[in-house]
Amino acid sequence: MSLILFILIVPALFTIPFAFCWKQFEAAGQKGYYSIIPYFNIYVMLKIIKKHKKFWWWFFIIFPYINVFMLFLMLIELGKCFGRFKVWEEFMAAILPFIFFPFIVKDAKYQDPEKTTRPKKSKGREWFDAIVFAVVAAMIIRTYVFEAFTIPTSSMEKSLCVGDYLIVSKIHYGPKRPNTPLSFPFVHNTLPFSTTRKSYLEWIKLPYHRYPGLSTMHRNDPIVFNYPSGDTVCDKFQSSVNYYDLIREYGREQVWNDHRNFGNVIAHPVDKRENYVKRLIGMPGDKLQIIDGIVHIDGQPGFQPEHMQFRYNVTTTGNGINQRVLDKYEISEAYKGANPNEAILFISEKVAAELRQLSFITSVERDITPAGADLRPELFPHRPDLYPWNVDNYGPIEIPKKGQTVQLTLENLPLYERIIHAYEHHDLQVKGDQILIDGQPADRYTFAMDYYWMMGDNRHNSADSRYWGFVPEDHIVGKAVFIWLSRDKVNGGIRWNRMFRIPK
Repeated sequence: MSLILFILIVPALFTIPFAFCWKQFEAAGQKGYYSIIPYFNIYVMLKIIKKHKKFWWWFFIIFPYINVFMLFLMLIELGKCFGRFKVWEEFMAAILPFIFFPFIVKDAKYQDPEKTTRPKKSKGREWFDAIVFAVVAAMIIRTYVFEAFTIPTSSMEKSLCVGDYLIVSKIHYGPKRPNTPLSFPFVHNTLPFSTTRKSYLEWIKLPYHRYPGLSTMHRNDPIVFNYPSGDTVCDKFQSSVNYYDLIREYGREQVWNDHRNFGNVIAHPVDKRENYVKRLIGMPGDKLQIIDGIVHIDGQPGFQPEHMQFRYNVTTTGNGINQRVLDKYEISEAYKGANPNEAILFISEKVAAELRQLSFITSVERDITPAGADLRPELFPHRPDLYPWNVDNYGPIEIPKKGQTVQLTLENLPLYERIIHAYEHHDLQVKGDQILIDGQPADRYTFAMDYYWMMGDNRHNSADSRYWGFVPEDHIVGKAVFIWLSRDKVNGGIRWNRMFRIPK
């Protein structure tokens, strides 16, 4: 369903609660059946509550997702036209109109809101109403329209820098319905002043659903998403150390029982996993391969971000590179090499070319891990014996697509086992040479969701899909659309040249 269709349908759905206001329409001098005529009933309702001449009301009524909030306001204002000013009455009018308005029908005496003197509110009530209004409005905007994020790591340098404050549009790809709607406002997964106590209740769990958005996802978009491996964390490390890496290194029993070194093990639903930002490299159905650090899609070199960085080994004639050079070329990651005249820099090819022109630099070489070398179990699919890949030579791998069916074998199961049991919630077991899904023998599997491949622009300093694999569609949060503030976390101050920019 397109966004245009959504904009048309939602106001039509206003008819459902308005139908229970038939008698209130009549008491206000309108025809009762006006309440069940889609769109026209909105005009009549606004006329009854004396808001029909105010442009901003019309604007927000057609604004996606905000219009739901406007519906609540209209019902509250209608209740006030019939003398219902108490807090519980406003709550009932907004949340349970199908009970509230038929209930007050016997004394439904209309009062013109422009002529009626409303009861004077106490200071406490005024503050209460203002706070409730602000919290509800902000929560709706934060959940369905846009949210502010900050960049905590250097995985996207220099496209997105540590200290950048982003506006992330949830309306671009369509906002997700919250999996856990009962949560403390304006925090993510832990309560304020705590690193362990959950900020949400799981009494109500809603299945994944995405509302219509402005556009579809495109390759190379900067995307914010819920960390796929963040379903389980050790609260001592949270998402800074991958729980599954700890399990592979120390074993499940030690991680779960050694509270001193690992803390407690906590499970998070999808919408409460940590937020990551990376670039969308691979779309569903793409065949992806990394050759000498360069991503190839379907056999062709992919898009190379303007500020993409790699690890370079730099040799100088003296004692390394001083701070003046680092500041001039805005190099934020520099480390000493094995010798005093060697340095390790994370820079773009453009900066590398400029450094090669300096008289005191003798060589600038990109550090590429040869194919078959440095095989690490933390790389997805965590089976270097079957998939001898590294960060610079990876794949080929096909990104799963919704509706696609693959043959399952014991050899390729490591690629799909997390999809089957963690993302699409099937019981997966292996007994001998047999694969069982939900207790039944299976030699093939059909994907229920689309999957994506995310990578950081700082290719040698990014924990991304090379480490934890595919990103399910239900983990997508939104698109990074605007940098509204940028603070230099190292030197202090504001980076004015990065403010009010659109990420590329």
